[in-house]
Amino acid sequence: MKPKTVFTKADVIVIVSCIVFLLLNIAAVGPGGQRHAKEMLCLSQLHKWGDVFQDYLNDNGGYFMPGWYPQLYDNDSVWMSALRDYYGNNDKLRCCPEATVPGSELGLSEYGGSGVFTAWGVFSEAWSPVVPGDYGSYGMNGWACNPPPNYDYQSHQINNNWRTANVVGGDNIPLFLDSQWIDGWPLPYDDPPEFDGQRWDDINHMTRFCMNRHRGYVNSLFLDFSARKVGLKELWTLKWHRQYDTCGLWTVCGGVQPNDWPEWMQEFEDY
Repeated sequence: MKPKTVFTKADVIVIVSCIVFLLLNIAAVGPGGQRHAKEMLCLSQLHKWGDVFQDYLNDNGGYFMPGWYPQLYDNDSVWMSALRDYYGNNDKLRCCPEATVPGSELGLSEYGGSGVFTAWGVFSEAWSPVVPGDYGSYGMNGWACNPPPNYDYQSHQINNNWRTANVVGGDNIPLFLDSQWIDGWPLPYDDPPEFDGQRWDDINHMTRFCMNRHRGYVNSLFLDFSARKVGLKELWTLKWHRQYDTCGLWTVCGGVQPNDWPEWMQEFEDY
């Protein structure tokens, strides 16, 4: 593991001053400007997560953590714990700036899916592989994970997993993004949510990521460690796993029509 960065007192003062300056400017520009500023801060955080993931890969032979699969549960199987030493267990860094309040603090479910602008958690007890106290509003593409090669689980078909970032076309492969839950395994035939903020489920994993958090977009870190905003309908065109059909039935090239989408999504850009 490479040496951790040590900040001096002067460094901390500069960082805090910059944050205060940013917050003052956000307050001065009104709701529209505040949302734009939070979108930019979200992208900045995702770039930081890119550094975190790269550090982990450097220390683990170029491979990602196993991910959340039955019988693989341990403290290092999911990203929050596997990366903890690399991001300093910074609770706020696990949160998109538009979704920092956990559902449990609002009397909602700690399991997420409580709304577009609500974080999952705070987890109240140790149920493998999560840790009590964790919360956040980002999630990992489960297809990027690296479970044992001889392991398979239901429809996940782990032979489709990327396992490493050393692949071609990484700029179109999601790694880590705005999410209602800690991870997800989207498929090309997953239907869009019937309404914005529809709770995620165990079958249609695209609902975990498709929500109007950033004015028609979500923000995503990609497998090449670039970060950008992604149109909600564009989610179906990304290469989630090795055999994922990027020209599926919910894409323009697959024949989808604007009025095929739920009403709340019809105004968004087509892909």
